[in-house]
Amino acid sequence: MVKRESARQAWDRRAAGYDRAGDRMERLTIGDSRDWVCVRARGRTLEVGVGTGRNLSRYDEDVELVGIDLSPNMLAAARHQAEVLGRPVELRVGEAERLPFPDASFDTVVCTLAVCAVADRDATLAEMRRVLRPGGRLLLLDHAERRWLRGRPADLALRLGFVAEARDRLRLGLIERLAARKPA
Repeated sequence: MVKRESARQAWDRRAAGYDRAGDRMERLTIGDSRDWVCVRARGRTLEVGVGTGRNLSRYDEDVELVGIDLSPNMLAAARHQAEVLGRPVELRVGEAERLPFPDASFDTVVCTLAVCAVADRDATLAEMRRVLRPGGRLLLLDHAERRWLRGRPADLALRLGFVAEARDRLRLGLIERLAARKPA
C-alpha cells in the first residue's frame, strides 16, 4: 500500500508537465503506434493507465470509452482533454492490478506505455483478461525496459491464453505493439 501511494503521488506530481515532456520523445520512438492501437478498438473499451488522455482523440467516435488511472491529477488532465474534444468518457481512479469492473464487461482493453508503471504486471494482465468478454480484443503498446527480460507484456498476455492477431516490434525491438483476442 505504501508503494502504491508513493506511485500515486509521483504520477500526480508529473501530471502537469507530462504531455509536454513526452511529445518529442514519442514522435521519435513510437511514431504512429498510438493510432495503430486505438483504431483497432471497438465497442465498450477500457483504457488502463489512461493518464492525461493522450489517446482520446485517436478512438473512433462509436467507441464507448472508459479510462482508469492511479493518479487523480492525470485524470483531471484527461477530463480536460475530453471536454476540449467533446468526447464522452467515463474516467475513474483505480488500480490496474484490481480493476473495479465486473467480469466480461468490455469488448476491448487498451494499454499504451503503462504496463511499465504497475507493480504487478501479471496481475494487471490477468485483470485485463478477466474484464474482457470472450472474443474481446487486447491492445498493447510497450517499450523495452530491463525487467522485461523475464517477458514483455505481449509475452505475458500470450502465456495467459490471448491469441495474437498482430504483433510488431519497432526501433530494433525497443517498441512493441500487440493486438490479441481472448478466446471465445
